Amino acid sequence: MSEEILINVTPPETRVAVIENGVLQELIIERVRQKGLVGNIYRGEVCRVLPGMQAAFVDIGLEKAAFLHLSDFNSQELAGGSEHIEHYLREGQKIVVQVTKDPLGNKGARLTTDISIPSRYQVYMPYASNSGVSQRIEYEDERLRLRACIESYLQKNTVPGGFIARTAAECVEDVILYSDMTFLVKLWESILDKCHKATVKTLIHEDLPLSVRTLRDLYKDGIEKIRVDSRETHARMIEFAQTFLPDIVPVIEHYTGERPVFDIYNIEDEISRALDRKVKLKSGGHLVFDQTESMTTIDVNTGGYVGGRNLEETIFKTNLEAAQSISRQLRLRNLGGIIIIDFIDMQSNEHKKQVLAALQRNLEKDHAKTKITEVSVLGLVEMTRKRTRESLEHILCEPCSTCGGRGVLKTAESICLEIFREIIRVVRQYNVQQILVLASEQVVELLLDEEADMLAELEVFLNVAIKIRSETEYNQEHYDVVLL
Repeated sequence: MSEEILINVTPPETRVAVIENGVLQELIIERVRQKGLVGNIYRGEVCRVLPGMQAAFVDIGLEKAAFLHLSDFNSQELAGGSEHIEHYLREGQKIVVQVTKDPLGNKGARLTTDISIPSRYQVYMPYASNSGVSQRIEYEDERLRLRACIESYLQKNTVPGGFIARTAAECVEDVILYSDMTFLVKLWESILDKCHKATVKTLIHEDLPLSVRTLRDLYKDGIEKIRVDSRETHARMIEFAQTFLPDIVPVIEHYTGERPVFDIYNIEDEISRALDRKVKLKSGGHLVFDQTESMTTIDVNTGGYVGGRNLEETIFKTNLEAAQSISRQLRLRNLGGIIIIDFIDMQSNEHKKQVLAALQRNLEKDHAKTKITEVSVLGLVEMTRKRTRESLEHILCEPCSTCGGRGVLKTAESICLEIFREIIRVVRQYNVQQILVLASEQVVELLLDEEADMLAELEVFLNVAIKIRSETEYNQEHYDVVLL
């Protein structure tokens, strides 16, 4: 399988596209005005303690106060054993915190006091009581080697806290891992020094820019090229790689082609399709995505696919293809939280197991943590996907000013009937002789055509003159009944 990463840089925005076999699998967008905060460390001030929720709001200098739950305290702070947050925090208290989730919608950022600092091969946790190894490293001998390497370093250097060996640490020599851990410890010491000097509600440590984080977090063996279309960004990435990842320097390429770098694999078209509600499957079936604040639902339909020998085979093949497509769409759209998948009902338990296995297998490529349940009695699959940043739709789009994000509008006929009811209410409430109705062109056209008889009857019944006027700026649901 061929893989590469394309990086498109403009002054207000950086976009990273992960390509597998010529197909866009993941897209990360970082805008200057909406830069991600995950990993940033702040010196904040507690502005409100909520004992009922065992949480607190902390002002870290952002537009909205951030949220800190008792479960996100580090183990050293919880050594007292109390389960009441008011024993640890009070209003006005100064506290060092790290962002674990960006502000999402109307919610502020999510915080932790359990600081963690990542590098290419390790994550350093200065307040942790133990160390660990990434679950993605499967071979037990390698897991034991990495754990022994970490323990040896901690004992020799009397370093507080612990480390987690990342997936990229697999088969990396001990000397390189030691150097990586030393870098993280020194970085933490410099952050601590800044903590003592920093004023409240200020940023102490900022994570790397997206282009460099791509090298640290997304690069893996098998990626053939990392192409970036900015000379300055390319130079910065080379500088970082020469220091921390010398083996991948030859992979990083400055793209100078005349065509935009994203045009190589028609990525702009893929992005547009990723914003559509419906996703077509090659078999003729399709998926329907509905994203709400509480969850995302995915409906699988056979569409025009009639299959081969029987209906059960048709359903099974469509669900298998859907499982592969869903895993890609989750990464591409960056959908997180609770996700409900409504696969087409299958009678065979073996088919259900195979579809779930296919979904699980395809999700293994996902960097975000996922959890899947068995098929429920209603034929639904419930899953969760860790959400740390806004979805693609929320980054690129905004709610429709006409429908308010509902995705539907009341019909012109419904609005006409509402107007009739409003006229009756106004006339009964006020002693008026004339009324002016302002409405959209579509509604006015209906009032003066199909609903003209009803309008005339209403004038006679209420003994009032009703004038109608079209307003080009009104949407279909907008109208006003004005007293004259």
